[in-house]
Amino acid sequence: MNNFTLPSSRDIYIEIDGKRAAVVENYKVTASRNCKTVGALGHDGAVATVKGTTEYVIELSKVSTLGSALSDGIDVFELSDFSLVIVKPDRKIIFTGCEWDTLTETASVSESVIEKIRLTAQKRVCV
Repeated sequence: MNNFTLPSSRDIYIEIDGKRAAVVENYKVTASRNCKTVGALGHDGAVATVKGTTEYVIELSKVSTLGSALSDGIDVFELSDFSLVIVKPDRKIIFTGCEWDTLTETASVSESVIEKIRLTAQKRVCV
């Protein structure tokens, strides 16, 4: 019998300089590419399609900064060039060169939770 486990918030995290800075409860990845068609003389339609660059837009929700990151002085609003790591049962997906576009924070007396972060990643790697 296979032991299949679904990723949990400890398996989805923001990493800075090789250290976990925050854990993430939910994520959504949208990849898009600008493809172009190429025509040729004497042909009515396209003769080829050229692949464009890929852009990764990722929406994170329920992001909790780890205590160790807070004690290291990491401010989520100052994050730049960070990584998002998603550990799945059969592989690890790492988005690198991340920059956030929008960030929504809510706070209670006991803790601060980043409700949503929308970010753009430069590269996606599976290991």
